[in-house]
Amino acid sequence: MQRYFSNEFKDNKFTLNNDDLYHIIKVMRMKTGDNVEIVYNQNVYLCELNINENVEIKKIKLYSENIKNEIKRVLIIPLLKEQKFDLILQKATELGVDEIIPVEMERSIVKLTNDKIEKKLERWTKICKEASEQSKRTDIPTITRVKKLSELKDLDGLKMVCSTTEKENLLKKFLTDNTNYDKINIVIGPEGGISPREEDKLVELGFQRVSLGKRIMRVETVPMFVLSVLNYEFME
Repeated sequence: MQRYFSNEFKDNKFTLNNDDLYHIIKVMRMKTGDNVEIVYNQNVYLCELNINENVEIKKIKLYSENIKNEIKRVLIIPLLKEQKFDLILQKATELGVDEIIPVEMERSIVKLTNDKIEKKLERWTKICKEASEQSKRTDIPTITRVKKLSELKDLDGLKMVCSTTEKENLLKKFLTDNTNYDKINIVIGPEGGISPREEDKLVELGFQRVSLGKRIMRVETVPMFVLSVLNYEFME
């Protein structure tokens, strides 16, 4: 059953944005009487469509209540080429990420000017919304504004940076040694890797260097690997 997010509920009916209405009518070709799932305030409702000149989405019943991750997962990623960045947003959302923080890094190929950031944020949020609907989530990951590494000093929770120079502190060991936390912050580097200066700066900010093993993965593979390990660890 198709799932959509709504921000408005009135007179037992939900309101959707124009993109979602277009998807219902033109893409899915739904008819009056068809059912959809609507997420509102992170709860899921079974609804019935009434399609005439307008589309009415009437609530039938509460379908399921919100279930949150036990551990909040924050992914801190560099600015990347559009295709790779979009893939990370989509797959990280499917794998349960809660927050995504784009950061500027020395070896990032992509540099965003202020006039482009707002449009990028809108596009990134839309990608996460669609991935949340597809994967049956009851929330949409938060995407922050683009930050500098120095701004990560105020983050709370467990902190790790995926390092290609670290040999001893493997991800398995890191998770075994750290069991008492409700939030984990994960930094990954750009295509050229995190510079030594940046990695040292992250360590100063409380991040631990963590090795993902002997293989060097592509930047878009790393978030999928780490989040999959966390899902296994937390049995999600």
